[in-house]
Amino acid sequence: MSEEKLSVKIPAEIILNKIIEMRGKKVMVDSDLAELYGVTTKRLNEQVKRNIKRFPEDFMFQVTKEEKDAVILQFEHLNKLKFSSTLPYVFTEHGAVMLASVLNSDKAVEVNIQIVRVFTQIRELLASNLNLRLEVEKIKKKIDNQDKNIEVIFRYFDELLEQQQQPRKEIGYKISKEK
Repeated sequence: MSEEKLSVKIPAEIILNKIIEMRGKKVMVDSDLAELYGVTTKRLNEQVKRNIKRFPEDFMFQVTKEEKDAVILQFEHLNKLKFSSTLPYVFTEHGAVMLASVLNSDKAVEVNIQIVRVFTQIRELLASNLNLRLEVEKIKKKIDNQDKNIEVIFRYFDELLEQQQQPRKEIGYKISKEK
């Protein structure tokens, strides 16, 4: 038996396009994962059912009919679900990792590593966006404070202008015109 190194390289964009948000979580649909892992959706779900203890609710859940319909409308690549009579399962990042262990193939392991890397990139991107948002908020607060200071300065200018417009008493020596 030759020891050939299996190398499966799936572009990150393809994986990224298969990650959707549902119930506030980033997930992948069972049919998309099966396609990436090179197995049928039926085989993937059979392995999950045989190892159901490995897939708690935060790793995997079945979508409702309403969620399925919404996903089909929102994501064009999931149109194939329209004709399926069964409700699909979706897997979080941890569920996708667990899938690699139950599918037990070299391709599943390699594809899984790529999927985890994409999920990690998403997390890093969200974290950097959060930091950016915090910096913008700091700048907004500084600008608000500067706006308030400018308002105070203009109020002082208005008071000075009002004082200049009021007639002032003349001071100093007065020369009398009588001689």
